Amino acid sequence: MTRPSSFPNGSFWKKACLGAVLLAGTAFGGMAQAAPVLMPVPQTVSASNGVSPLSGGVRIVWDAQPSPLLQRAAARFTTRLDAVAGAAGHGAPYVLHISAGHDPAYLTTSTKEHYALTTSADGAHLEADGPAGVVYGLATFLQLVHQTSDGAVVERLHIDDAPRFAWRGLLLDVSRHFASVETVKRQLDAMELLKLNVLHWHLNDGTGFRVESHVFPKLTSVGSHGQYYTQAEIRDVVAYASDRGIRIVPEFDVPGHALAVLQAYPELAAQPLPDVNAVGENLNNPAMDPTNPKTLKFIRALYAEMETLFPDHYFHSGGDEVLGTQWTNNPKIAAYMKAHGYADAPALQAAFTAQVEKILSSQGRVMMGWDEVSEAPIPKNVVVEGWRGSKWTGSATQAGHPVVVSSGYYLDLLTPSRTHYAVDPYDTKANGITPAELEETHPKITPLLQAFLQDPNAAPLTDDQKKMVLGAEGALWTEVVSENMLDARLWPRTAALAERFWSSESVRDVDDLERRLPVIMAELQATGLQATQHENALKEGLAPGHTGPLSTLLSATVPVRNYALNRLASKSGDAMLSAPVAIADPDAFEATRFNSMVKRYLAGEKSLKAPLKAMLTAWSSNDEAFAAIAKDVPALEEVTPVSHTVAALSNAGLNVLNGASGTAWRLDAQHLIAAQDEFFHNSSNHILSLKSEQPPGGLLIAILPGIKALVESHN
Repeated sequence: MTRPSSFPNGSFWKKACLGAVLLAGTAFGGMAQAAPVLMPVPQTVSASNGVSPLSGGVRIVWDAQPSPLLQRAAARFTTRLDAVAGAAGHGAPYVLHISAGHDPAYLTTSTKEHYALTTSADGAHLEADGPAGVVYGLATFLQLVHQTSDGAVVERLHIDDAPRFAWRGLLLDVSRHFASVETVKRQLDAMELLKLNVLHWHLNDGTGFRVESHVFPKLTSVGSHGQYYTQAEIRDVVAYASDRGIRIVPEFDVPGHALAVLQAYPELAAQPLPDVNAVGENLNNPAMDPTNPKTLKFIRALYAEMETLFPDHYFHSGGDEVLGTQWTNNPKIAAYMKAHGYADAPALQAAFTAQVEKILSSQGRVMMGWDEVSEAPIPKNVVVEGWRGSKWTGSATQAGHPVVVSSGYYLDLLTPSRTHYAVDPYDTKANGITPAELEETHPKITPLLQAFLQDPNAAPLTDDQKKMVLGAEGALWTEVVSENMLDARLWPRTAALAERFWSSESVRDVDDLERRLPVIMAELQATGLQATQHENALKEGLAPGHTGPLSTLLSATVPVRNYALNRLASKSGDAMLSAPVAIADPDAFEATRFNSMVKRYLAGEKSLKAPLKAMLTAWSSNDEAFAAIAKDVPALEEVTPVSHTVAALSNAGLNVLNGASGTAWRLDAQHLIAAQDEFFHNSSNHILSLKSEQPPGGLLIAILPGIKALVESHN
């Protein structure tokens, strides 16, 4: 459902909702709010009419007897309100009246999600078209609450809101690194607060099959490697998500990404299975034999069992990255292809995909697959998930397929929120390897690479094609993400994606986004997310009792981007999961704040000189302390050169602010800046990230834009 925004281009948020005013200092600490920070930005918001006190808490009054689902939503709201506003005192409660319409389409792509919320001096009214609207309206109410010197208050205004896209998802890969039920539920809670409504659960791959199977017990005893969800746990998580307006779409990938399945049932394999301990072995390569009659029989029975656990209408069958040589190098399969007229592996996969679709259709499900499946002659109702570039949104919708877009939203690439935020699901040119990137690197244009190339001639979506875009989802693949990294790797960047998928297309102010993200992250932390706790534990593991210098260094750095970290991890293995780069935040709030303050300072806001000097002094003086804690700790010693460079760049910034004369220090700074610029460039796209030199320990210096601006201003 699309509704016009009252405040295009984020102008409302600049003028009437200033966002978080972060306190100056060397570490991100307190925050003050001039007005509520809302995310996703609602479709329409009135100007604030002051605030009402919440000293007596909030009492919910239902216009009709609430269902158990709504009662549980209200209970969660009350618990979260206590976390955000503090426990209620003895004053009169603020009354919130709620009315909710009936929605027989709840937990479908036709769910009624519209709501209207009015908070006034006399109380509040939440009117929702269905249960989902109540869930979203309560999440918005929480964001209207903030602390003042006189206690908690709620902002008084009127909001009318509904999402732009019906499918607003998050893909969570639990095959590469398993996540406990508790961890998955934390992500569902955060999704609820940001109005995301689909968890795409990637449950099998080369590393493990993660669901208990009674029909194929070896999937549990062999393929899970001891880490799996029982069927009772799956049902519990599905119910937990349903309460929060979240559908769970399972993915059981066939015919590729099948090593865990084939370890349990090797008779289905196209090739002998690899040695999983061999250096350089790609565990994603093993594929099923599509010519073996047992293969489709296995898939039919497996899917039938898994469908008893996952009630959603959509079922993701994968279909991506099938290595053609798995089939063409098998004489029996090659002979089958020749006898049946299949010119190549993609043609054989197309026929196989059509058979998988028939299985799912006969079982009452709609097949969803990665964009490779769109190259097969399959029914038009099959949902295509575009991941290899934005051009696939155009080609799949042109062919009549519903589309869910994940191109541009891969969180494991470790790009900052502002990068993902700039990609619109409708834009057919937003994501892909560009002509300029090809010109620089001159790679061999293989069919694999061709699929990722941007199409400069891609036509914009027509109105009819836009109707075929169900929505979009972020994706976190966990090759280099352990369970205790998960909260921080997902959030707050997933919050930025939630806004892109919910709010008007005109909401695009990235500076405003970055002002709001720390406040949203603080709310998520207050209401259950454990990113900070887990990051602190990782720091403690590296520097027991002396984490301060590491924290200061990490406040000025971000991890390398695209697949550079995967490349570094291929050499160091699991050691990368406890290295400083595992803790570094792609958004780096403190560095972002510094860069913004420099921009404002150079634009004339001279009162920022003192806090800027304080930040630079802290980074400069940290180097000696970091060297002390790094001694004899290999993971810290590896990034000591980064600490040295941060200090040197900070000193250059101080020289500018102190009006230092001379040219030697400026030339040194320019050389350092050039070297760091090159490191940023070297992980700026997929091709470069896989072959170019990366910084020590995979840490990029995030304060570089601010330092560079200061030094250039001094010329």
